[in-house]
Amino acid sequence: MENVINTIGRRKASIARVYLSKGSGKITVNGKDYKEYFPQPNIQFNITDPLAIAEASTEYDIKVNVTGGGFKGQSEATRLAISRALVKINEEHRKPLKVKKYLTRDSRVVERKKFGKPKARKSFQFSKR
Repeated sequence: MENVINTIGRRKASIARVYLSKGSGKITVNGKDYKEYFPQPNIQFNITDPLAIAEASTEYDIKVNVTGGGFKGQSEATRLAISRALVKINEEHRKPLKVKKYLTRDSRVVERKKFGKPKARKSFQFSKR
């Protein structure tokens, strides 16, 4: 059996499960090529940058299952999972990825709506009389 490393990354409402194995550098997200799944170049950068930092762009095949949230949250969840997988493979990748803050779980989520208000903090127009 081949050696497959799996990790999880989360961001906002998105959860990305990454399966990293030896290969030729093919990245698949939810059964599609990552360039097809994330058409925007700045979002594609989120997926490829950890590999570029670790200088492992053509060494591993990556299979990603990602659910929830929007494309930005999904790409950042995937970035965290890929970074974690690279550190699992080789501990030397930790420092450069940590400097770029790719190993930090961004815990910011949408604040809940409060009763008596239209949104989380916005209030209805105040009328004195």
